[in-house]
Amino acid sequence: MIGSALLTVVNVVFQLTSLAILARVILSWLPMAGVRIDPYHPLIRFLFQLTDPILAPIRRFATFGMMDFSPIVALLLLDIVRRVLTTVLVSGF
Repeated sequence: MIGSALLTVVNVVFQLTSLAILARVILSWLPMAGVRIDPYHPLIRFLFQLTDPILAPIRRFATFGMMDFSPIVALLLLDIVRRVLTTVLVSGF
C-alpha cells in the first residue's frame, strides 16, 4: 500500500518535472514567433527556478554553437533516473 503510493508520487514528480522542461522549451520558441514573454511574471519565474537546477549543469556539456540540447539530455536522464528509482522501489516492497 505504502509502496504503491510512493511509486505514484515518484512518477508524478518526474512527469511534472518533464512537463516543466517541455514548457520551458516551448516558451523559448515563442519570441521567435513574435510573442513577447514577460520574464518577471511569477509563473515564468517559477518555471525557470524549477528547471534551471536541472538544465544549467547539463547546458555546459550539451550546447553546440547556438544549439542547446540540454532539455533533450535532461529528459533522457530524468527518464533513466525514474526507471531506476521505480525498479528499486518495486523490488524493495
